[in-house]
Amino acid sequence: MSSTVITNIATLVTNDPSLGDSSPLGLVRDAAVVVDGDRVAWIGESSKAPATDNRVDAAGRAVLPGFVDSHSHLVFAGDRTEEFNARMSGRAYSAGGIRTTVAATRAATDEQLEANLTRHLAEALRQGTTTFETKSGYGLTVADEARALRIAAAHTDEVTFLGAHIVSPDLAEDPAAYVALVTGEMLAACAPYARWIDVFCEKGAFDGDQAREILTAGRAAGLGLRVHANQLSYGPGVQLAVELDAASADHCTHLTDADVDALADGRTVATLLPGAEFSTRAEWPDARRLLDAGVTVALSTDCNPGSSFTSSVPFCIALAVRDMRMTPDEAVWAATAGGAAALRRTDIGRLTPGARADLTLLDAPSHVHLAYRPGVPLVSQVWRAGVRVV
Repeated sequence: MSSTVITNIATLVTNDPSLGDSSPLGLVRDAAVVVDGDRVAWIGESSKAPATDNRVDAAGRAVLPGFVDSHSHLVFAGDRTEEFNARMSGRAYSAGGIRTTVAATRAATDEQLEANLTRHLAEALRQGTTTFETKSGYGLTVADEARALRIAAAHTDEVTFLGAHIVSPDLAEDPAAYVALVTGEMLAACAPYARWIDVFCEKGAFDGDQAREILTAGRAAGLGLRVHANQLSYGPGVQLAVELDAASADHCTHLTDADVDALADGRTVATLLPGAEFSTRAEWPDARRLLDAGVTVALSTDCNPGSSFTSSVPFCIALAVRDMRMTPDEAVWAATAGGAAALRRTDIGRLTPGARADLTLLDAPSHVHLAYRPGVPLVSQVWRAGVRVV
């Protein structure tokens, strides 16, 4: 293994308050980073950087941890252009549109599904995402859910079983039978490929009792818990997630004071997905309310073909700052360290000695430009596990 120093960094985001300016971002000015193998070995002022095998001049760019996208749905086929077009013309979003993707995904070959997955992963990588979670949920049969997870597991360790996305069209008239399938034969087939289990706890999908049954079965099978919670309406999802110590409650758009208090008092991260609100013209989550209450917040893309077809974390950062009342610093933290917290990871989402060397270099002197210059392709280099990949 060889070592590399990246010098002449205008602003370095470490996400370590003990470094630099002592803020949550741990900003270091005129900085350098030493990468040794796949790990960060040293952080400090550029003038004090130690000798290394290789040297890279950042030329006054900002450097931040690679983005951690902790919520996506990338194993699918087809698209839902017509649905999006109709929705933008006045039709409201509901959970039922998922069935369109289920039909296309079932009809696709393994090769087609993997090609689509890798295309979107490459797209995300070019925009600075170095860690991603992705889910099943568009097969809804034992065989189709298992193959989706097997395909995903070849590309990431953060794989989530979402057989409980909606009730399968095959058992639409018997939801109890589908819950039994998800918690029985389907779970047994899928658990070997997954780290997590998730459930869409929402009107039109699964109610609180069904969600509890699914999550507890997943936990008994050794999977960590995640919950699609309170996206379309008020409901039990958030408090169920906290009660069961789920790693993340995702969406969190419609929250009572009790929901916010529960999140503030527990370990569950509130993962906000502004791409979904943008693509459905829905009410924005109130990130300011959560942050002011002391809730840990993550930002992710929710990349999926129906309600948030974006792989761009920078775009979601800009939305969060403009429409969810987050500061640029808070949004960048949420898209890096927050995403790591939502995956219960300590090796990513930060740039400190010992962390995985995942770095994003911007064609800008500050991370603030991610919100200041929305839509501009600012990512100039991406390093993942110590290797420059973009």
